[in-house]
Amino acid sequence: MKILFTFYNPSGGMDTLNRIRCEALQKIGIECHMLYKFDGNGRRNIKHIKTHIGNTNKDIEDLLQRENYDAIIVCTDFELLQKIRASGYKNPLIYEIQGLGTMETAVEILKYAEANVNKYASALLYPRTAHIMQLLETFFPDKKHYSFDDPLNMEDFGYTSYPQKKYSVIAWVGRIEANKNWRDFIELGYQLSQSIPNLYLWMFGDMDLNEPGEQKKFEEKIVELGIEDRVIRYSNVPHEQMADYFSMIGDSGGFLCSTSILEGFGYAVAEAMLCRCPVLTTDSDGVRNFIFHNETGLFFPHGDIDQAVVLAKQLMYNAELRNHIRTNGERYVKVRFTVRKYTKKFMAMLGELGVQ
Repeated sequence: MKILFTFYNPSGGMDTLNRIRCEALQKIGIECHMLYKFDGNGRRNIKHIKTHIGNTNKDIEDLLQRENYDAIIVCTDFELLQKIRASGYKNPLIYEIQGLGTMETAVEILKYAEANVNKYASALLYPRTAHIMQLLETFFPDKKHYSFDDPLNMEDFGYTSYPQKKYSVIAWVGRIEANKNWRDFIELGYQLSQSIPNLYLWMFGDMDLNEPGEQKKFEEKIVELGIEDRVIRYSNVPHEQMADYFSMIGDSGGFLCSTSILEGFGYAVAEAMLCRCPVLTTDSDGVRNFIFHNETGLFFPHGDIDQAVVLAKQLMYNAELRNHIRTNGERYVKVRFTVRKYTKKFMAMLGELGVQ
């Protein structure tokens, strides 16, 4: 059996998801390929998975005729559905949604996608995230729906003990864009720095994918607040090294802060928990799959920086609560998000769609 997974570029959560599931499926004898419309810095994370770059009709037609895939999973790019069917492809074609930004953006995208998905897709695939489930059931009531948890790589990604830093770190992962809501993180870091002089803000992402307008506002904001020396930016850290960073952040007495408006899953949050790095987060829906307040992490209301400061200090200075959250968070994601569970559900989906 041979499967193709597609997306726009190898970056962020989709880069992580595609690599994890391809590696897991290949271990049970399924050949997996990836197709990206554009190259990207995340490609350096890909090992032992055949990866194609191309977006023209000829690129796609040549690839499909050469490789003869048993099923194709197209994430987000609804225009690609038409191109694949136009090439003569007859096998199951699954349309996947992992996240579409804010609710307004998601609705607009799905309005444009509706005709192509209804005409060309065999089924829909998405994580167990309430707003995505609601949207897709509304837009595509007559399609087959498959919804199950994304997997985590627990064999090669996890906690490692390092010498403790002489300062505390709060971290943030994402693109500098509106939905990731970098402003709340910067404001929280500024407020905390007024009473924690040895505090640093580590920010991880792919600087090539930042929105130029938002990037300019970001640069102006950290200068305005006078915290530019506290903000340390990391661009395109190899994925396997993120486990080391998360481990060090957790051991520094700090935490990962997620400020997103909406997320489909939230890989950075789940992976931080896997590395015993506690999490303070907004309720971006996707993180409800693994964050339970005061048990596996802490929630603060969107935009409520005063409450975020209170909870951040609890997380940093209440040793009993901190240890409770670190231990429970790591244990919970290790039990729920296994690759074994994912591959079992994925193969059951293919079987129902007639892929043998």
